[in-house]
Amino acid sequence: MKILVVSDTHRKNENYLKVLQKVGKVDLVVHLGDIEGSEYTIQEAAGCPVEMVAGNNDFFSNLPSEKTLQIGKYCVMITHGHHYYINMGNEMLKKEAIVQGADIVMYGHTHKPVIDISEKIIAINPGSLSYPRQENRKPSYIIMEIDEHGEAKFELKYVE
Repeated sequence: MKILVVSDTHRKNENYLKVLQKVGKVDLVVHLGDIEGSEYTIQEAAGCPVEMVAGNNDFFSNLPSEKTLQIGKYCVMITHGHHYYINMGNEMLKKEAIVQGADIVMYGHTHKPVIDISEKIIAINPGSLSYPRQENRKPSYIIMEIDEHGEAKFELKYVE
């Protein structure tokens, strides 16, 4: 199973569309907020199920602020992250995800990619496809793959 994880597109969908072309068929797209009214575009372009949550800039959205999904054997909490003071680090969010019984927590908001794998929880942030803030300033996303043994693998990728 192949999952595309994106965040913080901020209504600039060109890179999202490029990424869909580049990665080929995916089984699920997860968008972690700051969609800014592009829900229909994100959904229609994907060609597969899409899970989305609202970010701090999704003012008029009916999307939930967080959700729990089952992906393979994993319980996955998805949220934008701004309600968990994520700019100060992901510890509070990871603790909440553990309390909620999650194996993986996916979040956005910081525009900086993270793959944080520990014994108790996996925390990932794909960064931003539109306004990257990490050192190299490249738009980023994560491909999550569930292998034949049911194990999750994560790969951070950049839009060239």
